Amino acid sequence: MITNLIRALRLPFLSASILPFIFGSLIARRNFNLLVFTLGFLAVAATHLSANLINDYADSRSGADWQDKNFYKFFGGSKLIQERIFSERFYFKAAIIFTVIATVLVIFLCLFLNRLSVIGFYLAIIILSWSYSEKPLQFSYHRCGEFFIFILFGPALVMGGYFIQTGIFPDLKSFMLSLPFGFLTTAILFANEIPDFSDDQKAGKFTWVSIWGPKRAFLLYYLLIGLAFLAILLNVIFGYLGVWSLVSLVFIIPAHKSAIILNKYPLDKMRLVESSKLTIAVQSLVSLVLILGTIL
Repeated sequence: MITNLIRALRLPFLSASILPFIFGSLIARRNFNLLVFTLGFLAVAATHLSANLINDYADSRSGADWQDKNFYKFFGGSKLIQERIFSERFYFKAAIIFTVIATVLVIFLCLFLNRLSVIGFYLAIIILSWSYSEKPLQFSYHRCGEFFIFILFGPALVMGGYFIQTGIFPDLKSFMLSLPFGFLTTAILFANEIPDFSDDQKAGKFTWVSIWGPKRAFLLYYLLIGLAFLAILLNVIFGYLGVWSLVSLVFIIPAHKSAIILNKYPLDKMRLVESSKLTIAVQSLVSLVLILGTIL
C-alpha cells in the first residue's frame, strides 16, 4: 500500500520543486527565518503533490494514460488507475486534500508575515498548477504546458522563496537566478514528453514535441539544456553566483548523453527511460551545486 501511495504521489519528483525553493530561500540568507522557510517548504511540497495527483486524474479522463498501460516510472503517469488499484475519484480527492493542506500553510505564512500578497501569489500558483492538466485551460494539451512549467518551477519557486524571506518582489537578481532551474525542469518535462508523443496525439494532447516531431525533438532539448548552463554563466558574470557554481558545468556531459539517446532512439520507450533518468539527475545535481555554492 505504501509503495503504491509513493508511486501515486510521484514522491521522487519532489526534488524538482523543493530544490529551487531551498535555493531561493538561501540567497536571502541575511534575512533567513527558519519558521518562514519551513511553512513555505511544506506548502511547496503539498502543492507539487496536488499537481501530480490532478495530472494523473486529468490524463486518465482524457484517455492519454490509457493508450499505453505499461508503467515506465518516469513518464506516462503512475498507471495505478489503469491497473485498477486506485480510482480517478481517489486521485481527485487526494489532490483536493493536498491543496487544502498547502492553503492552510500559506494562510499561516501570510498571518506570520502580515503580507496579504502571499495569498494572492499562492492562488495564482495553484490555479496555474491545476490548469496545466485540468479543464478548462489544460495548458499541457495546447503546447503551453512547457512555458508554465518553466514559470512554476523556475521564477515562482526561486523568487517565491526569496520573497517570503525578504518581502522583495519583483527582483532582477532572484529572477536571473531562477532561470537555470526553470530551463532544467522544462528539459525534464520535455524529455518525458518524447516517449509519450504518439499516445498523447491519440488523446488530443499536443506538446512541444509535436512542433518538430520526436525525431528532431533532441534539438529543442539541446536548446533547453544550453539555455540553463548559459544562465549559470551569466549569473557568475553578473556576480549573482560565485565562481564555485561553475562546477555545475560538468553536468553538461550527462545532459549530452541524454540528448544522444533522444536522437538515436526517439521511438523506443525503454531506451528513453535512461534519458529521463539522466535529465532528472542533471537537474538535481546542478541544483545541489548551486545551493552548496550559495552556502559557501
